[in-house]
Amino acid sequence: MKALSSIAVLELKLGRRNRWMLLSTCALALFALVLGFVGASPTGSVRVDPLTVAVANLATLSVYLVPLMALLLAFDAIAGEVERGTIQLVLASPVSRTTLIAGKFVGHLMVLSTAILIGYGVAGVAIFAFAGGSVDGLIAILRLMVTCIGLGAAFLALGYVASTLSRQSGTAAAFVVAIWLVAVVLYDLALFGALVADADGVFAKTIFPWLLIANPADAFRLFNMSMLETGAETSIGSVAAALPFPAWTGIVSLFVWTIGAFALSTLFLRRLEP
Repeated sequence: MKALSSIAVLELKLGRRNRWMLLSTCALALFALVLGFVGASPTGSVRVDPLTVAVANLATLSVYLVPLMALLLAFDAIAGEVERGTIQLVLASPVSRTTLIAGKFVGHLMVLSTAILIGYGVAGVAIFAFAGGSVDGLIAILRLMVTCIGLGAAFLALGYVASTLSRQSGTAAAFVVAIWLVAVVLYDLALFGALVADADGVFAKTIFPWLLIANPADAFRLFNMSMLETGAETSIGSVAAALPFPAWTGIVSLFVWTIGAFALSTLFLRRLEP
């Protein structure tokens, strides 16, 4: 545990030193404030909590932004050590390979969590103070921040898979960009294309819901939109309402992806010969 915490603290310090934490926090806060205040402007006539509307917009933003930040944090974790030649020193120490990657995971998750909590927290307080809100809206944004951390953890672990498979940072970067494109963009396009082709068939009724929840990005979005009052009015909210399983299945999907990808990256690291 001492070795794990030392590695985690080192990664946290590196995140602060290279301004990654500051830049991520500012980016999340800026996007959240813009989406929050712009989205809250028409809510007076329909009497919808501005903070709840902001959370709905932020849930969509987070699907794209949080996985990208997590992957960019993780891609250099092992590949960078191999490329710089420092992996020999690390693996020659008494620290096990599992402890090494677990320490990096904890440190990177702390960096990402700090950015999410501060960035979205500042935006939530500002929207609540100037545009109005309710207790339900505050609960919704807290739930969003916690699930964003879960989403980030899943993609951090996926980033480690790419990093342990590569011996160069450039190759690992290409892998994580491919992961982001497939998971966040292309996967949904393929699913909805198949759904249009078989709108009333076996795929739409049986296979489609499970393929949707199997994607960590979609699982995150389905859970958050299904928990919002305004979520049912959106296309993803109507899909969530029609799923044959409860909303909390999305959280289970994030957990399974995190554990599975972490185990896979640990296996690849054990096979790595520096």
